[in-house]
Amino acid sequence: MARFRRDGIWRLTATAFAAVLVLAACGGDDEGVPVDGDDAENGADEGGGQGGTLIAAISGEPDQFDPHNTSAYASFQVLENVYDTLVVPDAEGEFQPSLATDWTTSEDGLTWTFNLRDDVVFHDGKEFTADDVLYSFNRIIDNEMANAYRFASVEEITAEDPQTVVITLSEPTPALLDNIGGFKGTAIIPEGAADDLDLATEANGTGPFELGDPAASGVTLTAYEDYFDGAPSIDEVEFRYIGEATTALTSLETGEIHWTDNIPPQQVESLQGEDGVEVGVSPSVDYWYLALNQEVEPWDQVEARQAVAYGVDRQQVVDVAQFGAATVNQTAIPEDNFWYHDYAPFDHDPDQAADLLSSAGVEEGQELGLMVVQDTEGVQAAQAIEANLGDIGIDVTIEQEPDGTWLDRQAEGDFDAFMWSWLGNLDPFGFYHAQHHSEGGFNAQGYDNPEVDDLLGQAATETDQDARKGLYDQAAEMIVDDVSYLYLYNPDVVQAWADGLGGYEVRPDRAINFENVTLPE
Repeated sequence: MARFRRDGIWRLTATAFAAVLVLAACGGDDEGVPVDGDDAENGADEGGGQGGTLIAAISGEPDQFDPHNTSAYASFQVLENVYDTLVVPDAEGEFQPSLATDWTTSEDGLTWTFNLRDDVVFHDGKEFTADDVLYSFNRIIDNEMANAYRFASVEEITAEDPQTVVITLSEPTPALLDNIGGFKGTAIIPEGAADDLDLATEANGTGPFELGDPAASGVTLTAYEDYFDGAPSIDEVEFRYIGEATTALTSLETGEIHWTDNIPPQQVESLQGEDGVEVGVSPSVDYWYLALNQEVEPWDQVEARQAVAYGVDRQQVVDVAQFGAATVNQTAIPEDNFWYHDYAPFDHDPDQAADLLSSAGVEEGQELGLMVVQDTEGVQAAQAIEANLGDIGIDVTIEQEPDGTWLDRQAEGDFDAFMWSWLGNLDPFGFYHAQHHSEGGFNAQGYDNPEVDDLLGQAATETDQDARKGLYDQAAEMIVDDVSYLYLYNPDVVQAWADGLGGYEVRPDRAINFENVTLPE
């Protein structure tokens, strides 16, 4: 059985539900003149309808391409198109067949049987079977990888035959489908792949595109003609790593790229009326948060953490970092979905904050290092927080780090505080358990509340939805009161692409799927 592990995380992508979805696929004539890869290198405006090379700019550089090892969102932006999972959520958050055609659950909820497709081959031509599922899941569990916590209730995984996998649980697990199919961190790789390949730089998946050789500036994916759901509409996807948002937007406006999600927030409104560019906006399941290291004085005291919670003006943070393209929230799960809990005890109250600091024995001029990833919206948010906390006598130093250094420091506990974002899951288990259970794999802040552990444990196995929500609501209130995370806001998903790009869908989970895209004429 998997054990929980404390580890660092940058940005974990996890496919999620959508209470409200904005579909922003803009059609063009699907019968344009194809553009080959050489033409595409000279600019995105030379595209056609079917075939051709889609050029996409993402803001981060993947740290690696092993789906079981990475926790970087930039990696999953690429891997979403390379690997598959047993099941996959649709745009409304309902799980649909993928590598599994269907599944059944025993009456006691402890045995799940998955029937697998018999027409799937990996990119190297190897046939997909149940042995590949066992290998993939056991690799995560046995090596205690980042997502091993998702298999905590799994007692055994067996292959009944080449097309049947049986998962036996120690207790009912309502979140099982989300745990094994919510995002590509539980992707299926071929048996023995970790021995045969350097998975950090190579891939062998069943997805619609094959991974090319990574380079410092980007990576190109090639259409996999034998994809079980049909060959992609385009020949290639060229991912370019463009960290500066204004540069990415200029590249889109000048026709050098077709698509980007790296857009300056202050330009979203004006961009919506610009010729030649389409903008898609959707509510997201992301949340931005600040975490204080509870193993470092004085942040080991709840009063000191609560002082910070009262001292931060969340609306000002949203205005500065997102220019209003976000919703203030003091819990993780956004509004307008079943699991949302309306709980917001911390108004912006500098006087209350000062009183709490005094009761905790924190003197004026207390230093606080706030670690953020450089060249992200977190920098602007941190600047607003720096000003807010300066008003209550906390001297904030913003520590901008490259993503790799940020990850290392977070994993080692080398921080006073850090700020970043998390992409939520379909199930509340993914929003709260790993982050706030005392043995949670992503509890880098060192939070330990036995009552919360008990509530999260009960909620993870409760099969009655209403009763389960009640347990998560109680846990969420304690998490907020204790300031395990200081939740800030839920940002919108904002993406932009060339006018005439067809077949693309903006999703609240930020999953980027390019297999059905057609290029503009």
